[in-house]
Amino acid sequence: MFLLSMVLTAIGASAQQEAGPNEDGKKLEKEVMETKDYMPEIHGTIRAKYEYQTEMGAGRFEVRNARFGATGNVLPNVSYKVEVDLSEEGAIKMKDAYARLFLSKRLTATAGQMRVPFTIDAHRAPHMQHFANRSFIAKQVGNVRDVGFTLAYKLPTDLPITLEGGLFNGAGINDHKQWQKELNYSAKAQLFPAKGLNLTMGVQKIQPVEVTMNAYDIGAYYENKRFHIEAEYMHKSYSDNAFKDVHAINAFACYNVPLRKGPFQEMSFRLRYDMMTDLSDAKTTDEESGALIITDYERQRLTGGINFSLSKQFHTELRLNYEKYFYPSNSIAKESEQDKVVLELVVRF
Repeated sequence: MFLLSMVLTAIGASAQQEAGPNEDGKKLEKEVMETKDYMPEIHGTIRAKYEYQTEMGAGRFEVRNARFGATGNVLPNVSYKVEVDLSEEGAIKMKDAYARLFLSKRLTATAGQMRVPFTIDAHRAPHMQHFANRSFIAKQVGNVRDVGFTLAYKLPTDLPITLEGGLFNGAGINDHKQWQKELNYSAKAQLFPAKGLNLTMGVQKIQPVEVTMNAYDIGAYYENKRFHIEAEYMHKSYSDNAFKDVHAINAFACYNVPLRKGPFQEMSFRLRYDMMTDLSDAKTTDEESGALIITDYERQRLTGGINFSLSKQFHTELRLNYEKYFYPSNSIAKESEQDKVVLELVVRF
């Protein structure tokens, strides 16, 4: 009911603001028809990297991503996106598959499989990430893709504000046929008070099996040609106290230096601190007690790095990072979540 009311209200307001539904509407449609390009745009991202784990004294080569996708328009107010990763850590996965309706200049509706509207860092595509490996918020705590329906609306105010929310299955991208008795939702608000400044708030409810997870996120960033400074906090709770609350933080800063000679256009110095407390996926339980178990243990991390940009237009760069992990005495460290050096080449086309 809320989503339907939002659609009807926005369409009505847009019709009043954009003038005559006949003359002006036809004129606008004609202009859009003349300028719209209906040829699909093919794009992709290759991330190849080498990691050396210092505590084991062992290294490995890996194709972290080999993403290919197509975006385009079929009508002036209808677009689509399809994206498949041919090598997400060695597996083939469908990432995005959705259609989008532009109901007005301010209102859009999207249906299909997509990244749910929640968090700042988890929404970044691989070629837009600031470090070779994602933050804990983007990978473990707030990483959610699902199948559903969303609405996005840009408020007609002097202060740019975008609201986006939707309903989802809650079972993730691997199970589209599971029937749902409970509504799963995710919503996000973005404010842009000044040039380069962003404030983001989000709320989410997901029930993968029987236990419901409620999450809240707040973050901000400021950027210009030289600096990018960002901080984000996420809190996650479980229904019926099935698991203790989860807290996660991601904070980092980048300083960019233009280069006039050599193959690189820019060099960027980067430093990040992120942390998370014990996390459960709300699905994995102890065989004897039936209680939820820890699927990712508490840890902190410092990441320092230098990125060399070969092309700003195509987001192609070389990333050199060092990650230092800190675990409490009762935590168990996975092999891939320990001190390491990462050298990564990212090519976007």
